[in-house]
Amino acid sequence: MGSKSDTESKVVRACAKYIRISPRKVRLVADVIRNKRVDEAQTALRFIQRRAVRPVSKVLNAAIAQAEAMKMNVDNLFVKEIYVDGGPTLKRWLPRARGMATPILKRTSHITVVLAEEG
Repeated sequence: MGSKSDTESKVVRACAKYIRISPRKVRLVADVIRNKRVDEAQTALRFIQRRAVRPVSKVLNAAIAQAEAMKMNVDNLFVKEIYVDGGPTLKRWLPRARGMATPILKRTSHITVVLAEEG
């Protein structure tokens, strides 16, 4: 019951937390590489011109390194899941006219990448 069957493939997971970019902006990059092979995902990230590419590619490379350490075949890896959750929000205040203030919300992200072997 609780044992793993032979048909289930190995998966590796890597995550980065408290990244100082809004989750909405990171999801735009994450959607591009979802369900792609690892080499295609790395190539796609190389040509996207967004600030969120750097942390996403770091997490992807960390997952690939973890797969290599587990003796998985890197040529058969693909991005099974990638999701971006919202982290804690830093709340700041901006002074305005007539003694008022406007809230500034500095959002953070948690990026998680799950890789699996094809076949």
